[in-house]
Amino acid sequence: MEQWQKDLAEIVEIVAEEVERFFLGMSEVVDAFFELTEEVTEQVHNNIVTEVDQYLQDFAEPMMEAYWELEDIVADVDPGFPYLVEPTAEKNPACIGCSHYHGQVYGGNLLVCGMHPHGCEDESCPDWEKEEY
Repeated sequence: MEQWQKDLAEIVEIVAEEVERFFLGMSEVVDAFFELTEEVTEQVHNNIVTEVDQYLQDFAEPMMEAYWELEDIVADVDPGFPYLVEPTAEKNPACIGCSHYHGQVYGGNLLVCGMHPHGCEDESCPDWEKEEY
């Protein structure tokens, strides 16, 4: 074998070793990069979770408590079901003690009685009859 052939074989061997070292070094760099990105991702995730938890404690929980309290209040007064309104000296005084008085609220509208659905405008009602027990 001639000298130039030996030199060429030696050069090819050196290049192969250098390429192998290069790729080993690159794999170490890539591994280090992935480890770093995993750590950064974990820290960001922990910070976001912490901030979201803090937000929920500071803002959302009081809002939800107020919402639930309001829902309890609204549930007590369901406009879908009729409820009774008694006649008073200020509102429908002519109906106090009348057997025809209905006094139920339907969908926000008071039905006073069959003869006078909105109530009698006078101080006394011509249709008033004593309530019998």
